[in-house]
Amino acid sequence: MKIAVASMGKEVAGHFGHCENFNIYDTENGAIQKEESIPNPGHRPGFLPNFLGDMGVEVIIAGGMGGGAVEIFNERKIEVIVGVQGDARQAVEQYLKGELHSTGSICHEHQHAGECGQH
Repeated sequence: MKIAVASMGKEVAGHFGHCENFNIYDTENGAIQKEESIPNPGHRPGFLPNFLGDMGVEVIIAGGMGGGAVEIFNERKIEVIVGVQGDARQAVEQYLKGELHSTGSICHEHQHAGECGQH
């Protein structure tokens, strides 16, 4: 399974679309097999969910995310976990153990008035 974490370096980003990079983890049998970081290719409506989906990502982890992105991920059958903070790798390890759950932290406006992860 391929898991992406919207990140600021090695930390989970507060907002999916405005992250610096995506940490991508290839996992097998509940363990991380491979880890890579790719720069965010740019935030524009609808692009990033399809970009990650085309890479084979099956789970996306972020601090917060807009409703449009969530809809596209849902259409592509990609699991969305939002409301996450802290170290990206630890978040993936928690997910693999069944200990990471989405809080449903959906950003409704681009001002992010405190409703979007750690804004």
